[in-house]
Amino acid sequence: MAITSPDHPPRSVGRRRRRPLMGEINVTPFVDVMLVLLIVFMITAPLLTVGVTVDLPETTSAPLPGQDEPLSVSVNQAGDIFLQDSAIGLDELGPRLQAITERKPDARIFVRGDKVIDYGRVMEVVGAIHAAGFTKVALVTEFQDTARLESERDGAASD
Repeated sequence: MAITSPDHPPRSVGRRRRRPLMGEINVTPFVDVMLVLLIVFMITAPLLTVGVTVDLPETTSAPLPGQDEPLSVSVNQAGDIFLQDSAIGLDELGPRLQAITERKPDARIFVRGDKVIDYGRVMEVVGAIHAAGFTKVALVTEFQDTARLESERDGAASD
């Protein structure tokens, strides 16, 4: 038997005092998971945007909207490259574009290639522009007249 004293009340053997239940939710693990997901998506999002915006020749689509004036790079039938209206070599294209745009990689650049030019030559120009750090590169096409297209289809169907 246990001996009890009047100064110390008896304790029940093997029982502890219960702490009151915590009425709060620990959000630290939730915040940790959300931050990890945020970092994962920040890293993978740029990898998902690959390729070049390409507008196919003679389309009926509307022009791309934009606030600033884009730069124009043209390739003529002979394969010569022009920046706006001045002739330029392929090796000079990147540095000149960087100087004109003050090294802003989000500047819009339109590439115009003659219909008879080799596709590889146009892709060399686009590659040089991308190598200079520019990401908004588009190929320019002529707007196709839908009435003319329908009349050509009707003429071909009657033959």
